[in-house]
Amino acid sequence: MAASKVLTGARVVLPTGIVDGGRVIVDGARISGADTAPADAETIDVTGHWLVPGFVDIHNHGGGGASFSGSADDVMTAVRTHRAHGTTTVVASTVTDDMGVLTKQAGLLSELAEQGDIAGIHYEGPFISPCRKGAHSEALLRHPDPAEVRKLIDAARGHAKMMTLATELPGGIDSVRLLAEHGVIAAIGHTDATYEQTVEAIDAGATVATHLFNAMPTLGHRAPGPITALLEDERITVELINDGVHLHPAALELAFHHAGAARVAFITDAMDAACMGDGRYLLGPLEVEVEDGVARLVEGGSIAGSTLTLDRAFQRAVTVDRLPVEDVVAALSANPARLLGMDDRIGSVEPGKDADLVLLDEQFALKGVLRRGEWVVAPQLG
Repeated sequence: MAASKVLTGARVVLPTGIVDGGRVIVDGARISGADTAPADAETIDVTGHWLVPGFVDIHNHGGGGASFSGSADDVMTAVRTHRAHGTTTVVASTVTDDMGVLTKQAGLLSELAEQGDIAGIHYEGPFISPCRKGAHSEALLRHPDPAEVRKLIDAARGHAKMMTLATELPGGIDSVRLLAEHGVIAAIGHTDATYEQTVEAIDAGATVATHLFNAMPTLGHRAPGPITALLEDERITVELINDGVHLHPAALELAFHHAGAARVAFITDAMDAACMGDGRYLLGPLEVEVEDGVARLVEGGSIAGSTLTLDRAFQRAVTVDRLPVEDVVAALSANPARLLGMDDRIGSVEPGKDADLVLLDEQFALKGVLRRGEWVVAPQLG
């Protein structure tokens, strides 16, 4: 059992606002609501730092040279890589592949979800548009047949959290309804849909925009396309990749302005190369070249995921994009936790919730990570 701790002096970001000189008591794996700490608790003075809830990434393909499409050891390498950067909860994202490969991988990932190592599975593909395939193999794409969608849901054994699909394709709307009926998030992405087709999908039960702006038609004044429909509808949470590559700062500002902070989820869309150097990698069956930290397909040059970690997304959002800290915390923790239906346990600093905490310095650089009361990254207070 994790030792009890008292973290004192930090600027703590709570659901109700920022508290200066705050005091957070960690009793075992949980945040304690008691005013008095256990007698054996260690007191740690973190004055001059920020204390925020652990980050929740709902769209992540891997990191540390390993993929969520690989072996159990590969998956855990990727999990540990992102934990060390503050992501205390991660959904494992797959990439387009043969149905047999995907169902087999779902079985492996579901075992790790049952152990609590990952929060579930996100299927990105194969039910996406060849017109907006990005870093997915066109030869393996298929229409979203509800029977095949159900096969992937069943293969996850209750741990399918989200599926990205092009809802304008034949079978798309029926698949959205099927996903909604089974409690799986239907995410609109890698889509060539019109505005009207996107509205139809939202009405059918879609609730997430997969990496908004990327892999979808641009916004036009006569053909507003999916971006407008996704931004204007209060039922939609929009994913944003804030790495300075996928989005111009003005696009990020546009999304926050129109969707509002309560409807944004920052994601990494990270691949194997996150926290690694430049070089050649694989994303599913496709070869990727990483140069200056930017991942692109060797063939065609499409952006192929990212090398982002969520601590960098946090720091950029506050220091470059000048977003309020409370809004960034919502986008990195509270909003994705709510989407996953896990906000009773994670996503905010509140009594009774998991002791998932991230310590940041005054420049918002990561200085410590606590997951379920155990230090993943011990406090660096020097």
